[in-house]
Amino acid sequence: MSSEQYSRTLEAAIKEYEALAGQRQEIDGRLAALAQTIGTLTRLCGLTPTVPWGLTDACRVVLRGAGVPMTPLDVRNRLGAIGFDLSPYSSPLSAIHTVLKRLNESGELRFIAHQSGKRSYVWERPPHAAALGPDVATVVRRMKERRAQRRRRRWP
Repeated sequence: MSSEQYSRTLEAAIKEYEALAGQRQEIDGRLAALAQTIGTLTRLCGLTPTVPWGLTDACRVVLRGAGVPMTPLDVRNRLGAIGFDLSPYSSPLSAIHTVLKRLNESGELRFIAHQSGKRSYVWERPPHAAALGPDVATVVRRMKERRAQRRRRRWP
């Protein structure tokens, strides 16, 4: 294979990777919405979940499905609405604050400061595949520039 063929294959792989990452975001959003629906319906039917969630996973589901910034109080209220049992926690809001801070530090959430001084968090969904990194983007950009230069040389 020539260098040009490798470059085209790399570009195609990057495009497919980004397209799949976009599909994954859509699927994650739908799964989060369904998890909330199932949790709410389970509670309304008087059923007990067979696999209890941990607080971190429950917060993830709530924030993924929200699509808007949420304060820890909003998260607590939504958790209650979907039937998540907060009674094991002596201070549920404190536990939620801790989980949200950790998810923010790990890059899963983004902190948003409001004028009122309240902390809000939003699910962080990168627009492009993060695994590709800036080095690959630079290589692809250079390849496109070289191709454009070659085309200009061929066509007077």
